[in-house]
Amino acid sequence: MSIADVVRTAADRYGPAVALADDHATRTFTELSDRAHALAGGLHNLGITAGTTVVVLLGNSVAAVEVDLALAIGGLVRVAVNPRVGPADWERIVADCTPGALIVDTGIDGAAEFTARTIVPTVITADGASSNGPTLDEVAARTPRHAKMPTPDADSLCALHYSSGTTGVPKGARRTHANRLASLQAMREHVLAGTLDGGDPAVFLHAGPVIHTSGLFVLPFLEAGGRQILLDHVGPAGLIDAVAAHSVTHTALVPTVVARLLDFDDARLSVMRRMRMLAYAGAPMPVEHIRQAYHRITPNLVQYYGMVEAIPPLTVLTADDHRRGVLHDADVLGTVGRACPEAAVEFRADDVCCPDGEIGELVVSGAAVSPGYHNAGTRTDLGKSHVDGFLYSGDLGYRDAGGYIHLTGRSKDMIITGGYNVYPREVEEAISAIPGVDDVVVVGLPDELWGQRIVAAYTSADAGVTDAAVLADSRTRLPDYKRPKAVHRVDRLPLTALGKVDRAAAAELLDGLVAAAS
Repeated sequence: MSIADVVRTAADRYGPAVALADDHATRTFTELSDRAHALAGGLHNLGITAGTTVVVLLGNSVAAVEVDLALAIGGLVRVAVNPRVGPADWERIVADCTPGALIVDTGIDGAAEFTARTIVPTVITADGASSNGPTLDEVAARTPRHAKMPTPDADSLCALHYSSGTTGVPKGARRTHANRLASLQAMREHVLAGTLDGGDPAVFLHAGPVIHTSGLFVLPFLEAGGRQILLDHVGPAGLIDAVAAHSVTHTALVPTVVARLLDFDDARLSVMRRMRMLAYAGAPMPVEHIRQAYHRITPNLVQYYGMVEAIPPLTVLTADDHRRGVLHDADVLGTVGRACPEAAVEFRADDVCCPDGEIGELVVSGAAVSPGYHNAGTRTDLGKSHVDGFLYSGDLGYRDAGGYIHLTGRSKDMIITGGYNVYPREVEEAISAIPGVDDVVVVGLPDELWGQRIVAAYTSADAGVTDAAVLADSRTRLPDYKRPKAVHRVDRLPLTALGKVDRAAAAELLDGLVAAAS
């Protein structure tokens, strides 16, 4: 099976039904297949042939999905850049991957100037606003309607997925067609399991960037004949409105967005209770937030875990697991679930496998693992390593006797204070359970006496919550060596463009707050 097979088979089965919709366009399954194949052929006719790297700068849109599928069908290597990260990172990525083409929406803030500065053989615009090259419509018109492309080899690259290295310079994880098809199978069987059946059609809402975790649902929903709605730059209120307007049955969010949804009252959230699945991924979610989401948003919660170097899902905490965790065994909610059968997950310390219950580095092998990084030989800041088909992730954790995977943190984030190892997530879980605390991040700052001291930043919508009260309460929940030395209330935590807490920026923020307080 290939990605082209998924697209063509969906067109044959569901032809006139709507496959994709955004604020400006819709595509039926037939139209989507025709368009994706036409774009693939048109790119080939432009001399952009299999193996060529293509940078894509598009927002959440029908065009973004069409281009993604076209590049995969044509055997091209997609490098999707996030509109939210800005020109500096776009330029670093282009410098690293040296693309043969750029597909861009010049209406994105800063994109027109970026395009003018970027030296690349071919520029293709989504909006026709540039004279540098053809538009997507013109490219699609260059090929016969039913052009057929050679099937890419399963081990050939379909994408470079960039994330920040330990120095902040983007690093590109290489992803193959086999990786993506392995994800399709695992998403269908373990994340979406049983939720695509039913009398009403399945509708997936892409509220987050389709080039990231939300995009993992594109192929499964095409395969199942579901409709996909794409929203660009939507806030929590707009998300709730879209769930109601489109009768959404499924979505995937980062935990920070779930936390923002919990700010709404139950009446406003009631439209989300009928959803068959609310998946969350990308960062840990505080257990208290999981409980609230279960009771107030929908009980049909699913968590999945993976990384750009090992395409999700590696592990899944199912809806049944959430039910068990909320009603019977709270410890389950602090895990990322059990490993998918296709992913070989183990924990190693000094390269020796750890027994259940013992902390080590998460090491994974199998069809989900990427073949490595682009330009890996020139980088010393990758943070993860590929050795003989095994990915050493840098994530620390353990497997319990029930098979559930517990992640205690990143090895680089571990705090060593007074000779003790403290994992920030343990402290964050304790502080987030304090009534009135919304979000929290914990870091270690240099300390002459302790080596590092534990400090925390938190947010709260409750004016009665004070630093002194949070500090006092945390001392009843944590052993002395894990207690923060200081806590600071802030308006908001610093986030990355993907909505994850930016620990480096949080450390800078807290360093300044501590200095000002002293």
